[in-house]
Amino acid sequence: MTSTVGFIGLGNMGGPMAINLVKAGHRVMGFDLSDAAVAAHTGAGGEKASSVAELAAAADVIVTMLPAGKHVRQIYQGEGGILENAKPGTLLIDSSTIDVDSARVVSAAAAEEGMQMVDAPVSGGVAGAAGGTLTFMVGGADEAYAAAKPFLDIMGKTIVHAGGAGTGQAAKICNNMILGISMIGVSEAFVLAEKLGLDAQKLYDISSTASGQCWSLTSYCPVPGPLPSSPANRDYEPGFAAAMMLKDLKLAQEAAHSSGAATPLGAEAAALYSLFCNSGGEGQDFSGIIKFLRGS
Repeated sequence: MTSTVGFIGLGNMGGPMAINLVKAGHRVMGFDLSDAAVAAHTGAGGEKASSVAELAAAADVIVTMLPAGKHVRQIYQGEGGILENAKPGTLLIDSSTIDVDSARVVSAAAAEEGMQMVDAPVSGGVAGAAGGTLTFMVGGADEAYAAAKPFLDIMGKTIVHAGGAGTGQAAKICNNMILGISMIGVSEAFVLAEKLGLDAQKLYDISSTASGQCWSLTSYCPVPGPLPSSPANRDYEPGFAAAMMLKDLKLAQEAAHSSGAATPLGAEAAALYSLFCNSGGEGQDFSGIIKFLRGS
C-alpha cells in the first residue's frame, strides 16, 4: 500500500534512505535546510516540502534523520513542529543517533498526541543507506514496531526490535562503544608490530584467524594492504568519520554517567578520539586513529 512519507534530514544518510522509499513506490515529501540535498531528492522522484508543518500535516509516516537530541526535540516538540501539525495516528520513525533521554521524552510526547513512535538508529554507513542494507536498532512499543517494520525493511536488511522506547538508541551507543574501543586496540597492535619489525600482512594473517579476530580487524583493517576495501587504502577517506565516532562515544559516556555504569575503556576511547579530532582528524575515517597513535 502506498503511503505519504515525510522525510526530514536529507543528508549523506537520510538522502539515500528517502530515495529508497521513493523507489518502493511511496510518495516521499522531503525537507532539509540544504537546497542541494532537496534538489537531489526531487531529482530522484521525491517531492519538496516548504516547511516542517506542511510535511507533518500531509504525511502518514514521518522519518527523521537529524544531528543531535536538541534538533530532534525541536523538530518534534517546537513551535511549527511535527507534534503540533501531524494528524493523530501518524507513525513517527526517528533514525537519528541521539541520547536515550531525548528519545524517551519525545516518544512520550508523541504518545500524548495519539501518535506511534519508534527510535530506530542505524548502522551500515552511506553505502548501506544507498543499498538499502542498513541495520536498524528499534526501540518502541510492539504495535509501533510492527507498523514501522514495512518501511524499515525498504531501507534496511536487518531490523532488530531492541525493546521499549529508547532501547534502539541504547543499542546503537553500546555497539559503537565496542567499535571505538576495538579499533583502538587493533590500531595499537599494528603500531606495536611496526616497532617490533613484524610485517602488517603477517599480523593480519595470524590475528584474523586467531583469538584477536574482530570486526575492526577483518572488515575494517586500519592499515593499507590486507583488506583492499578498507578506508586505509583510500588515505582514510571516511566511511564513518572520526567526528561521528566521537559523538557516539560521548553519548555512551553521558549514558554511563546517568545510569551509574562503569565504562573505563569507553571513557579512554572517547578521550583518544577527542584528541584525534582536535588534532585535525575529525573529517577522516575513524580508523585513521592509527595515524594519531603512530604519531604521524
